[in-house]
Amino acid sequence: MTSEAARALGEDLARAGGGPAAGTVSAQVVDVTDRGVNLDYRGALLLDVPCVDSYRNRRAGDWVALRPGSRPVVMWRLGTDPGDVDEESIRSLAREVTLDEQVVRAATWGTAAPAGTGWQTVQTLYLRKNTEGKVELYGQLASQSDTSPDTPPDRAPKPATITPTAYGTWRGGRPDDYADYPTQGDWTGRGNRRGGWFYGSAIAAACAGKAVASMTVKLSRRRGSGVNARRPLHLYLHGYTSPPSGQLDLGDGPEEPLSLSAGATGTATLPASWRSQLASGAAKGLAIYASGSRDYMSVSGGTITITFS
Repeated sequence: MTSEAARALGEDLARAGGGPAAGTVSAQVVDVTDRGVNLDYRGALLLDVPCVDSYRNRRAGDWVALRPGSRPVVMWRLGTDPGDVDEESIRSLAREVTLDEQVVRAATWGTAAPAGTGWQTVQTLYLRKNTEGKVELYGQLASQSDTSPDTPPDRAPKPATITPTAYGTWRGGRPDDYADYPTQGDWTGRGNRRGGWFYGSAIAAACAGKAVASMTVKLSRRRGSGVNARRPLHLYLHGYTSPPSGQLDLGDGPEEPLSLSAGATGTATLPASWRSQLASGAAKGLAIYASGSRDYMSVSGGTITITFS
């Protein structure tokens, strides 16, 4: 936090007076970090402001109530009631949990006929295990006294999460031992850096025989690399299953699907043409590259999530 921003917060608190609710000011979330949020307060960027636990589902663009002071804290989100959105996500999650369970409520047997009504005599019983490992039963009847329920529709394969097996940075046509994480740009004038994440053949293997609906990558900007303000990632494809000993050649790009401030984490959706190349194995991984100091940053993460249709 800059001294000017801290001074402004102090003035707001002095003017507000009263209890904790009266001593709050409004600010907008720029990015979400692993320590809290980065905030835009009167044009100043406040980094890693902690949040109370009740502020959940944090997103860039949220307007929040900020309690000023020497250690500012985000108290709550401002705006409409998020209940409807929460209900939709809860219902979706509940449906997924239900589908994960066996479709047969109970399986019992004995030498006597079953108690209760509605039972039908099975001439031949068939069973199988589907691709998800769930049991399906089919009873062939001698005569039918009630209609059969509809067969539940097949659902899309579960999403696949692919984590990098390696990562690194290259400068001057060779690996850069002075960079701990993938880095783009040039901060010191010693040459532009490029970084890459490597997945072996795991991406293509996860997509084999499936229709890919989307691919996203989760990335986190390292603190202390470049300016604190939001800067875009310049994203490329590459064709390596593991880090090369020479230059990391870049494939298609650049795309700029994500901008991050210092310490922020975000998720970028990859273009349709990129997911096709990654799914087929024509491309193997992701890289970043920029020229000069403006967009210089170091980046960690690189986990790819693939959804199917």
